[in-house]
Amino acid sequence: MDFSAPVNAFVAGFPDFIAQLGASIALFIVSLTIYVLMTPHKELALIRAGNPSAALAFGGVVVGLAIPLGACLAHSFGLIDLTIWAVVTLLLQLLAFRFADIFLRGLPRRIAEGDVAAAIYLMSVKIALALIIAGAVSDPNVMLFRSG
Repeated sequence: MDFSAPVNAFVAGFPDFIAQLGASIALFIVSLTIYVLMTPHKELALIRAGNPSAALAFGGVVVGLAIPLGACLAHSFGLIDLTIWAVVTLLLQLLAFRFADIFLRGLPRRIAEGDVAAAIYLMSVKIALALIIAGAVSDPNVMLFRSG
């Protein structure tokens, strides 16, 4: 059995894989950092103190940022395309998260006080928004705009 074709394809594609993975991880870390700086309550400090509601809320952020980024990776055709769409989707997520945090009055205080129900609700909103944004990126009509 000849394995040269798959090995050659792997060798040819590996540098692009590393570049896209590195760019995605960098964008993910930057987005998480921006979110942490945007939140009125200090989720990481609350998590370190053992607050489960802060951990749930922050977990929603982590998953919520990763979902659209994964969709960008799946549908991009190069590093520049990936970066543009990832920045757009991550900014939308950060704005949506901020809006959800502001819209649900008293939520930061409730999370800081350990209200798990509030954290689960917020986590659900964040993941739902991520799925909607990821769906918009993966819509076939978006692909038409990219090629035109």
